[in-house]
Amino acid sequence: MARFGMVIDTVRCVGCMDCVVACKTENNVPEGFNRDWIAYDVSGSYPTPHMEIRSERCNHCDNPPCVSCCPTGASHVHDVGGVVLVDHDKCIGCKGCIAACPYGARFIHPDGYADKCTFCIHRVEQGQDPACVAVCPTHCMHFGDLDDPNSEVSQLLASRKHHVLMPDAGTKPRIFYLT
Repeated sequence: MARFGMVIDTVRCVGCMDCVVACKTENNVPEGFNRDWIAYDVSGSYPTPHMEIRSERCNHCDNPPCVSCCPTGASHVHDVGGVVLVDHDKCIGCKGCIAACPYGARFIHPDGYADKCTFCIHRVEQGQDPACVAVCPTHCMHFGDLDDPNSEVSQLLASRKHHVLMPDAGTKPRIFYLT
């Protein structure tokens, strides 16, 4: 079985927000809410400052605290690719998953349920890339099976220096940032 993940090249990302717009359009995300966003991380100082631009979203963790804290089972790990999803019909909007997520990747949809990135599993199940990956003009986003050593994501991780967000949180995120 596949274990889906995403690799984002922070050297190539220009912060254009095409991924954000594609996600909102593909998933009918309500105005004022986002399933993904652009983050800017500035470090260092003159004369050698460094800025990392990255697209962030749910990390579809291997150890997702949002799933273990959900009282109804609405937050769950999907059979396809181990993607972390929310069953809107089971969600009671208690916000426990929002509090449990160290990445700030969830919000309460105006209809009362927790919402977040789904890796566009509806597209992936049809053999397509997530909308954010499909529209990226700099091709800095890559999606695939982390357990397949021949997949593009695995080969990128094997050949490039990378990091994850908040590794000390113990969630084992599946979004990797190339540096």
